[in-house]
Formats: sequence, structure tokens, C-alpha cells
Amino acid sequence: MPRILLVFALTCLLGPVVADERTEARQQIEAARKDVAELQKLLKQIEQEKSAVHKQLKTTESEMGELEKQVDSLQQEIDRSEAELERLDEEKTTLEGARIEQQRLIGIQARAAYQSGRQEYLKLLLNQQNPEKFSRTLTYYDYLNTARFEQVERFNETLRQLANVEAGIESQQTILAEKQDGLKQRRAQLAEVRKERQLTLAKLDKDLSSRDRKLQARKQEQAQFERVLKTIEETLARQAREAEQERQRALALAREEQSRRASGNTASGPLVSSAGGNFGGPFANAKGKLPWPVDGRLVAGYGTPRGGDARTKWDGVLIGANLGTQVRAVHGGRVVFADWLRGAGLLVILDHGNGYLSLYGHNQSLLRDAGEIVEAGDPIATVGNSGGQEAAALYFAIRQQGRPSDPALWCRAQG
Repeated sequence: MPRILLVFALTCLLGPVVADERTEARQQIEAARKDVAELQKLLKQIEQEKSAVHKQLKTTESEMGELEKQVDSLQQEIDRSEAELERLDEEKTTLEGARIEQQRLIGIQARAAYQSGRQEYLKLLLNQQNPEKFSRTLTYYDYLNTARFEQVERFNETLRQLANVEAGIESQQTILAEKQDGLKQRRAQLAEVRKERQLTLAKLDKDLSSRDRKLQARKQEQAQFERVLKTIEETLARQAREAEQERQRALALAREEQSRRASGNTASGPLVSSAGGNFGGPFANAKGKLPWPVDGRLVAGYGTPRGGDARTKWDGVLIGANLGTQVRAVHGGRVVFADWLRGAGLLVILDHGNGYLSLYGHNQSLLRDAGEIVEAGDPIATVGNSGGQEAAALYFAIRQQGRPSDPALWCRAQG
């Protein structure tokens, strides 16, 4: 009987406390729901702003790709001008040597002519005891005079060529200076565009991250309040507490496993290489024989979770490589798309016939235009981080009749 009275007394004392806790928990849940609704409304506005920023991002990254092509073209022109200038300098050196040698020979002939003088002809005319000797000597003098005139003419021609070469050198130096100025301006313009892109991405990431963190925090608070209310309504039963603790432990283990898998996908995948011979047969017969489009390391495999979200998976692979590395066609085909695409950045798509396509995304610049025919191994783009990527990497995918296929089945195994 005393035990029953004790239980009854405790129930009377704890009843109002539990009711107050339930009321407070419900009020907190309602406040959290209102906050969540408001944050979801703000996130919808951010998504609209994000769409506008992506349009701006498309224009900026397309402009960056075009500027990269212009910088490469100007650098090639400068290299050709420098080579031509070097050739003209070598030709000038050769002509200078010829001029000095010809000048020396003319000096020798002039001294010889001066020493003999015109009186030799008079002596020959007065001494005609041997007519045959006189005739031979006269012919010899004629040869000498002709040789002198020819030597002088060659010397004058050398001087004219030298003047032309010096004029060519001056012209090439002027052209080279103009091209170097142009290259400097293009590079400054490219740096400004890159700075603008970085500021745009930083603002977008900051806004999204801040709003998303607030929303997730309020959702977590709401979930926590709901768990407290449920616990109170079940009078904090031992079985419920143990089940909740077990569930929390399972979630923690699942999060650790997901984090471990995600870190395994991004840490250091296997190396791939574009080296080796190209496959010249039909694409349908190329399984296991194609080179990879770029030298690098697989940071995301086919079918693995994308962006840490198990609901989305990679329909291709992601190959980490240095910024600006050339991307090469794995097989001959025709360029059917070469432009900016949301989510893939600067993208190239090749048609290999019979329903086979290969895709190359997140590039820094595009080296081919739609409609062009490319051979296996031809450069088609350069590795970049367009489309919102944080690090330089190439998105590479293969489609067969519109269905994705694992590129590792088509490209040669490494190691």
C-alpha cells in the first residue's frame, strides 16, 4: 500500500511537468516550422538568382575559352616571327662575311692593277719581237680586267642583298613588337575575365552555403523538437530511448561509411594515360582498345555517388589533370557540339557513327568547332574547371544509342 501511494504521488507531481514540457516542445516545433518555411522561400529566390548567375557564367566562360584561343594563336605568331628574325640574322651574318671577303679580293686586285699600271700595254706595243707572246699576254690582261669588273659587280649585289635583309630584320622586329603588345593586352584581358568569374562563383557559393546551412540547422532543430515531443508523449519509456539511441548510432555509422566512401572516391584513384597507339577500326569493336583522352588520375568512377549525394550517380568518369592540359579525341569522328552547357561547362561531343558518342566536359577552352572532322589523338580542348567545378578535371563519358556506358570498359587498362 505505501508503494502504491508513492507511485500515485509521483504521478501527480510529474504530470504537470510533463504537460508543460509537451506544450513547450510543440511551441518550439511550430516556431521551427515557420522558420523552415521562410528559409525555403529564401532558397527559392536564391535558385532564381542562381539561374541568372549561370547565364552570366556561360557568357564569361565562353569568353575565357575564346581568349585562351587568341592567346595561343598570338603566341604561335610570335614564335614564327622570332624564327624568321633568327633566320634573317643568320643570313645577315653570312652576307657580312661574303662582303668582307669580296672587299678583301677587290683590294688585292686594285693593288695589283696599281702596281702594274697602264704602261704595261705600251711596253707590249713597243716590244713586238714575239707576236704570239704578245697576243697571249693581251688576252690575259683582258681576263684580269673582266674578273675585276665581275668581282665589283658581285660586291655591289652583296651590298644590295645585305640592305634588303637589314630592312627585313627591321620590319620583323616591328611586327614582333606589335604582336607582343597585343599578347600582353590579351593576357591582361583574360586575367580580368578570370577575376570576374572567381568573384561571381564566390558570391554564388557564399549565398547558397549560408542559406543552406541555416535551413539545415532549423530542420535539425525541428527534428530534435519532434523527437523530444515523441519521447515526452511516450513518457520517456526505456524501450523508446534505447531504440532511439540505436537508431542514432546506426545513422552515425552510416554517415561515417558514406564519408569514408566519398573520401575514397576523391582521394587518389588509379592513373590513366592517353599514351599508346590509336584504334583505327569501327567504334563498336573498340572495347578495351581506346586510349584515355588525357593523362591524369580518376577522381570519380562510373556509377559512384556524385557530390556526396547517393541519389545522383556519375554517368561517366572525372579525370583530375593539370589546368590547360590538352584533351585528345579517343577515336575519329565529327564534332556535333562545341559550346557551354549548364552543369558541364565548356563541352565537346563527338559522333563516332552507329549511335556512339563521346563527351568531354568542364574544359578551359574549346579547340574545335561543330561540324569539324577529327582523327583519333587530335587535340579538341584543354582541361579546365568550367561549369562550377572547384578543381581542374575532365568529365569523360561514352553513350551508346543514348545510354551511358562505363568508359573503363572501352579504354585500355593502366598498369
